[in-house]
Amino acid sequence: MDLFDLTGKVAVVSGGTRGIGLMIARGLLQAGASVYVSSRKPESGQAAVEELSKYGIVISVPADVASEEECQRLAAEVARSEEGVHILVNNAGTNWAAPLAEFPAVGWNKVVDLNLKAPFYLTRAFLPLLEAAGTADDPARVINVGSIDGLRVPDFPTYSYAASKAGLHQLTRVLARELGPRHITVNAVAPGPFESKMMAATLDAYGDEIAASSPLGRIGRPDDMAGVAVFLSGRGSAYVTGAIIPVDGGIWAAR
Repeated sequence: MDLFDLTGKVAVVSGGTRGIGLMIARGLLQAGASVYVSSRKPESGQAAVEELSKYGIVISVPADVASEEECQRLAAEVARSEEGVHILVNNAGTNWAAPLAEFPAVGWNKVVDLNLKAPFYLTRAFLPLLEAAGTADDPARVINVGSIDGLRVPDFPTYSYAASKAGLHQLTRVLARELGPRHITVNAVAPGPFESKMMAATLDAYGDEIAASSPLGRIGRPDDMAGVAVFLSGRGSAYVTGAIIPVDGGIWAAR
């Protein structure tokens, strides 16, 4: 089955050193791709390389993609070694929670800069490399990591997070229409609860309740996220673009 074989493909995963990004990077490596992972901290990148290198070729390029300049630098660094990039995963993200009356401007700016602006700037910066890799039969892929909180009203006062993820879902559709003729597909995954640093405190406090709210009765596992990323990156999804795919065990649908 070569529908999901990524041998010879090059992928870039922002925020690829932990949590969902690490799950996706591992899945792409296991399917045969070589992967560049990026995060703000060089030590986090090195730790990810040490963890993932048993699966294939993985390279860390530290960058703070919350700024447009760093997005451009990351693309330039990858272009030093690669003639094309087949898969760009816009995963880097953050969250902020505070009561409505107390929600600060920094809680909007930090979240929107990383969750919504960075995917736009990264996609634009990598366009030449994506166009170089894509073909009509096997387009290059952009995978945006949204959230079911961009599809539903969240239970917590995470105003900027929910708004930024809803915006990312719409940006996915807009870019899918524009980039399709350039042999690039753009899709988003909308994860539910997965074990990650961002979700740790919530799962510690409400993990059993959250798992019970899923028709499948559990929290997401690394293979669940790796699987959808490999599907969206492989030849099997060459005719899929503009899709927002919940990966949440049915939580959103059940609500």
